[in-house]
Amino acid sequence: MIITGGMYKGRKIKAPDESITRPTLSKVRMGVFNTLYSILGDFEGKNFLDTFGGSGLMGLEALSRGFSEVKVIEKNPKAASIIKENYKLLGLKPDLVIGDSLKYISSASEIYDVIYIDPPYRSDIYEKIFEKIKADKNTIIIAEHDIELIVSNFNLIKTKNYGGKKVSFYKP
Repeated sequence: MIITGGMYKGRKIKAPDESITRPTLSKVRMGVFNTLYSILGDFEGKNFLDTFGGSGLMGLEALSRGFSEVKVIEKNPKAASIIKENYKLLGLKPDLVIGDSLKYISSASEIYDVIYIDPPYRSDIYEKIFEKIKADKNTIIIAEHDIELIVSNFNLIKTKNYGGKKVSFYKP
């Protein structure tokens, strides 16, 4: 997998076994960050939370494109090890939480500028995580999914379709 934009553009990173994770396609990553840029403008001084880290690629894309802080949560120890390796390849140290995203979000006090949600498709995690998110009026929540999501406490800004994948952007 290759970072698609910013200062680390073109750099290769490792991917965990696909039985563990589902990598986000490059065209989806580019679309996510282009849309974010149209909403937020400059990413400097902003923070990014990747709730289901996988390879750590979304967090690395965020850092590459100028986000000041990135936190990655990953439950699977093998995937978390890959995240550490990928950050090390770029000379970075990850702000990595090895554990359950829902538990982290339930107890975290920090407000994030951007929260990226990409759990296993067709799980009940989407509803639960949206219920627990602490956000302010400027927070953007991005959900990657394959079926329609019903989110009651956030306003849908935009949904983009990429074949069988959808990426939806929400605000409180």
